Amino acid sequence: MEGADEYMKYRSPLVSRYASKEMAYNFSDRKKFTTWRKLWIYLAKAEKVLGLPITDAQILEMESHEMDIDFAMAAEEERKLRHDVMAHVHTFAHCCPTAAPIIHLGATSCYVGDNTDLIILRDGFDILLPKLARVIDRLANFAEKYADLPTLGFTHYQPAQLTTVGKRACLWLQDLAMDMRNMQRAHDDLRFRGVKGTTGTQASFLQLFQGDHDKVEDLERMVTEMAGFKKAYLVTGQTYSRKVDVDCLSSLASLGATVHKICTDIRLLANLKELEEPFEKEQIGSSAMPYKRNPMRAERCCSLARHLVALLADPLQTASVQWLERTLDDSANRRISLPESFLTADIILSTLQNISEGLVVYPKVIERHIRHELPFMATENIIMAMVKAGGNRQDCHEKIRVLSQEAAAVVKQEGGDNDLLARVQRDPYFAPVLGQLDAILDPKTFIGRAPQQVTRFLSEEVRPLLEPYRAKMDVKIELEL
Repeated sequence: MEGADEYMKYRSPLVSRYASKEMAYNFSDRKKFTTWRKLWIYLAKAEKVLGLPITDAQILEMESHEMDIDFAMAAEEERKLRHDVMAHVHTFAHCCPTAAPIIHLGATSCYVGDNTDLIILRDGFDILLPKLARVIDRLANFAEKYADLPTLGFTHYQPAQLTTVGKRACLWLQDLAMDMRNMQRAHDDLRFRGVKGTTGTQASFLQLFQGDHDKVEDLERMVTEMAGFKKAYLVTGQTYSRKVDVDCLSSLASLGATVHKICTDIRLLANLKELEEPFEKEQIGSSAMPYKRNPMRAERCCSLARHLVALLADPLQTASVQWLERTLDDSANRRISLPESFLTADIILSTLQNISEGLVVYPKVIERHIRHELPFMATENIIMAMVKAGGNRQDCHEKIRVLSQEAAAVVKQEGGDNDLLARVQRDPYFAPVLGQLDAILDPKTFIGRAPQQVTRFLSEEVRPLLEPYRAKMDVKIELEL
């Protein structure tokens, strides 16, 4: 009945329903507490090299028990001690009796807590960045394929001048490329907290090494390198600055805003039946309306993207209320906001990749919408052609104005099709340009340099951004839900 007990308590849908296995593991207790043990081993190794009385046997004992954590014992110790780090010190010491005296030597709780958080943040970005690269790659292929397919542009969600399907996708890509650069910078700016002691002064380590400042600096450098970082923060309080969390989660919240905009566009275009997200063979759109093909993946992305954007408020407020060298009111909040931000970003990127790999375009529907609006857009071109044929610009403008109003009344008041072109063809005034109307009304003459912009943008700004991730491009996403 143990499995049934799981249904008697709340489970976060971020993990139980959506998140990838790798991101769920990144924020798991096993990843967290085995990293604590790794950090204790790094510290002991470096202290031994620098002359403290630590033996090879003690280090080997710690290494042999790095992974076998007794979580039940740790939980019981925490109930007694009300201190999570000391609970795990005692649990580790229990299986490492020889090494017990030197575990956590000179360190404070934030040595394992904060340094582990920085490792997890770094590894979280390492999971997200290739996923974002794949989304960009798929949308870049989409943009290239449809670079010269004319489509109605919309401003204020009202029909405007034409663009192309590929050019519109480039607007999405431009935002995603900004997110890629922001996230890469946030990843690259991460440093190790290092070995700093209780208020960041390294006083305990200076005492251990009997006032030898060089050895304290060597200790921090060695542990930093063992943890996979190039640099440690030169100054900290008890914790690394919580502005670091702001920096990381800002890049993810910005990604959330981008994804919300993209998926809102997809939902709007799905309503127009110009574009659809993938729809499985046996997928049901509505329990009551069997014909419906709802954009549920895009809706999920929008729903989760709102949560991702909202989570940014947590680190902003946490950073603002850290008193002096630190206060503990950051802890409970960060246990929620950091994992949820990365888990949510992971989910929306996986979902958006799935969408972008199967977007369906309906050129005939797009063409029909253009036909409804293009005659109005072409009026200036008709006027120019008439002037070239010897007509008077003002007379022609008035003729077109009257015919346009009549055609608009048919569309808006009678529900009919736009018949402006037919009215122009029937009016003898426009006889000099009737032979040019097909050329004047060719949609490709209304898209400006959109195809050329797509080509240059993809080659200069998008493809180079993806080069570091080429080896990870072939992963496809199959959504379970």
